Amino acid sequence: MKSQERMAFTGEVGVVDLWKSFGKRTILAGATLSVRAGESLAIMGHSGSGKSTLLHLISGIDVPDSGSVVYGSDRGDVEVSALSARERTGIRRRHLGFVFQRDMLLPDLTAGENVALSCLLDGMTKKEALKVAMDRLTSVGLSAYSGQRPGELSGGEAQRVAIARATATDPQIIFADEPTASLDSLTAEAVVEELLQATTEQGRTLIMVTHDPAVASRCDRVAEIHDARIQGRPSQR
Repeated sequence: MKSQERMAFTGEVGVVDLWKSFGKRTILAGATLSVRAGESLAIMGHSGSGKSTLLHLISGIDVPDSGSVVYGSDRGDVEVSALSARERTGIRRRHLGFVFQRDMLLPDLTAGENVALSCLLDGMTKKEALKVAMDRLTSVGLSAYSGQRPGELSGGEAQRVAIARATATDPQIIFADEPTASLDSLTAEAVVEELLQATTEQGRTLIMVTHDPAVASRCDRVAEIHDARIQGRPSQR
């Protein structure tokens, strides 16, 4: 594979004829979609429809039984689904950001240290990483909370820290898996606003799984999974 160290992804994603089964159950049957650079896409569907499975396949956490996932880059298209587990892990660490349903922050680290950790893993010095962490926390309005531990934060504040962490290494593609599921409606609205400001408003691509039509309506497009297949439509925003 082309060197990941020097590669820059454009944010374009192509999904072609993905099939995935678990045992005798077919989760995805020929799933196909494309995402433009800097676009926000919401993936919807009923519980168990394959939303998270699709997100895991697109982000390289898992691989399809057949079909391909391709990222655009400055060195040509990269078929992520054909790479080894080690290569996919390298791409996720260097080039992708993730926001999960629960913030997944390390409880023994402060907010600043949680954000800085991804930078340290990317090779920054501690001083550099902490500076980036403060910059990112400032961007989501939480600079005053950098020394707080996750247990001292509200659910919305913790998710905003998670957004800061997801963007700390300047990834071009951000994946969010039900980022507002455990939040009340007002907090969810604020978190989605912060997420969009940190992603598409900065030219990043956002691919988000959500069960909430109000959240999905904030995205550029919606892809709905029905009977293991994808049906796309514009957002109603």
